[in-house]
This record gives sequence, C-alpha cells and structure tokens, in this order.
Amino acid sequence: TPTFQDAALGELQRKGGYWRGTITLAGQSVPLVIAGGKEQPDPQALALAQALPAQVVGFKPAIEQALFEHYEPYGGDAESGVPKLTDASQVWPHVQLVHVLADAVDKAMAIELGYTAAWDEEHTLGARFSDGKLLELNGSVVLP
Repeated sequence: TPTFQDAALGELQRKGGYWRGTITLAGQSVPLVIAGGKEQPDPQALALAQALPAQVVGFKPAIEQALFEHYEPYGGDAESGVPKLTDASQVWPHVQLVHVLADAVDKAMAIELGYTAAWDEEHTLGARFSDGKLLELNGSVVLP
C-alpha cells in the first residue's frame, strides 16, 4: 500500500483511489479522505485538510445553521425520540462528526465534514466548504 507522510496529518495510505488517514478536530479523531493521484495527495486537497483544524471553529456557525435548517422539517417530539430544538446552537449534542473529505465538488476543490444526526438516521449529512464558505449541506453523502 503506497503511503505519504505529512507533517500535519501524519501517515496517509492510498486505498480505493484516495489517500486515507485520520484528522483530529475539537479533540475527536475521524477518518480523513483526500483526493489525489497514485504518487501523492492532490496539493490543493491536502492544503484544505491541513488548514481545517484552524478553520473549523470559524465554520461552526454556518454548519450549525445548516444543520438546524435540515432539522426543522423533522420537528422534534417525544415519540420520534428527536429532541425539540429552538435554536441552531442546540444541534451539537445531537450530531456526530464521522468523516472529513477533501475532493473536487463541481470542479472546485472543497472540504466536506460528514455528520450523522439524531433526527435523520438514514443519511450522513455533508457540510461542504470551498474558499471558506459553506457551499451546501448535502443531505445524503457517502464516503468514497
């Protein structure tokens, strides 16, 4: 298995057409998947992944707002087991970061933070950022 050593991200292994490792954000280690060729990760994708730990705090307001907007149609009631949320900042105890992906989205390099949510057990939600701005919260992402 080809490997790539990165000072910030540690060892990445080439598997399934991507470079794979782990990244720690807010004290939590999750799978990291980076686009790239056979020899090394894509430099732009690698740079996005390297910058993420410092940027993720700045992404938090946009992510929580998008997650809250995704939550709203589900409502929240005792029967469903989904709590009643009244503010975007209340989403965090009910979501779990499960992966980070650095890859091209619509021809632009983007970073995706994948979340599972208590109110939507069937999907992984992907908060996709490019140039520091939230592009979308994709309602159904699959890690390559």
